[in-house]
Amino acid sequence: MIKPVILCVDDDPEVLNAIERDVRGHYRSAYRVLKAASGDEALAAAEQLKARGTPVALFLVDQRMPGMTGTELLDRLRTLHEDALKVLLTAYADTEAAIVSINRIGLDHYLMKPWDPPEQKLFPVLDDLLAGWTGRARIPYDGIRVAGTQLSSQSYAVKDFLARNLVPYRWVDLDRDGGMRQLVEALPGGGSRLPVVFFPDGTQLVAPGDTELAEKVGLQTKASRPYYDLVIVGSGPAGLANAVYAASEGLRALLVEQHAPGGQAGTSSRIENYLGFPAGVSGADLAQRALAQAKRFGAEILSATEVVELRREDPYRIVRFADGSEVSCRAVSLATGMSVRRLEAEGIERYQGIGVYYGAAMTEGVTYRGQDVCVVGGANSAGQGAMFFSRYARRVTIITRSPVAKSMSRYLADRIEETENIDVLTDVEIDGVCGSERLEKVLLRGCDGGATRELETAAMFIFIGAAPHSAMARGFVELDEQGFILTGEDLLRSGRRPAGWDLDRDPMLFETSVPGVFAIGDVRSGANRRVAAAVGEGSASLYQIHRYLDSV
Repeated sequence: MIKPVILCVDDDPEVLNAIERDVRGHYRSAYRVLKAASGDEALAAAEQLKARGTPVALFLVDQRMPGMTGTELLDRLRTLHEDALKVLLTAYADTEAAIVSINRIGLDHYLMKPWDPPEQKLFPVLDDLLAGWTGRARIPYDGIRVAGTQLSSQSYAVKDFLARNLVPYRWVDLDRDGGMRQLVEALPGGGSRLPVVFFPDGTQLVAPGDTELAEKVGLQTKASRPYYDLVIVGSGPAGLANAVYAASEGLRALLVEQHAPGGQAGTSSRIENYLGFPAGVSGADLAQRALAQAKRFGAEILSATEVVELRREDPYRIVRFADGSEVSCRAVSLATGMSVRRLEAEGIERYQGIGVYYGAAMTEGVTYRGQDVCVVGGANSAGQGAMFFSRYARRVTIITRSPVAKSMSRYLADRIEETENIDVLTDVEIDGVCGSERLEKVLLRGCDGGATRELETAAMFIFIGAAPHSAMARGFVELDEQGFILTGEDLLRSGRRPAGWDLDRDPMLFETSVPGVFAIGDVRSGANRRVAAAVGEGSASLYQIHRYLDSV
């Protein structure tokens, strides 16, 4: 396996030697550490690495250098190695330059000099950044390979599952690799069913489902014990926070996720207004950090596992999974979030996964490099998606019924207006889509019923809101008219407690109509649907869960 490169750049020989020594000592087992004493020397090294096909994981660059500032150098380096992390070394007086770099070149982080001790001020930051980069980078290596075509929706589903669970893989396009196509066609069912996933041990899976794939790559899909203090259903921001705090406070906690950690937030290409991340953070990175934190405290995580039924057998609550197995627990947290709302337009289903995608679909960014794409929706998630795809696509068109300034955070609307290759079409909606083998055109009509017109596009990414993911709880807890789970005071009718409530107190703020079953995050009726609010509910609800557990 080729070791990816960390390139350190500083014109001060003493500082350069010190940073190279520290970085090499900590990362030499997994990375090749190089140094350059000037911007020109760094560019020459980056060009050689590009020619050799050597991936660069991280550029660690000093801001103040003669002839070329760190920001200017990083701006040129990112055209050679688009996926490399960009970190700026700054003095206190250079903070403003670092902020400018965040907005101008997508700086991933900036570090103040001096960084001593590196164990506290350098390595934790780089560890987090490199962990996220490793999960999304495509490094030439002898690991998992996914062989398929861009016209296979199942190929996209497998790539998306692996990427969102930070499982490294290499994509092999069978339309461009004749040798691999021959190998795939020789497998039983390999020619007609795609993708084929090749593993380092020599085995293959043909068109695998999430559970089969999860088990093969080492994710846990079966509970290790029959009983837990708390079962958390859903690993969006609310569920992850709930798991972190529950496990850290000594509860035996089981976190169950049907798809991938992060929920709706996990599909966000960049969250820029979350506290503590001045350069922004992708939803997937935020979710994986929280997941690692929950595991560190002892929470048990089930992946690709669907909860299909909940029932009450006092004093226990029973959770049943799709495979028929069950676990019992003392309390349940429902943090199932929302499911992406489907776009009702002619042709949508036909092209799903082969040109039509729900959410950011970040695995497909490079696929549409230099092509025109469109984003449907006008809220923050749509804006974040448009900004992400503007890095790859020739042109991004946002299609929305109302001006983005009405439904999008001001900072994001301003950035979209400043981005040259993003257009915004307002007062229009999707009438249908069409193409030959894959998506080629989107049919638009005016919201006022005007004539239909065509927009040529290679891909459409849909962000049009969501519906509560509460089907498994229907008939078990009370829901509102839209399907969101009712909690707390919303359950009281003329001062009367919900039917079947047998405790001598009212339901607590996050408690549902079934004692000991709580709802947190986006699935809860009346919730403030923001990432920070969901995290707050996940942590705040632990106090009420403890109160319930202490009373039974």
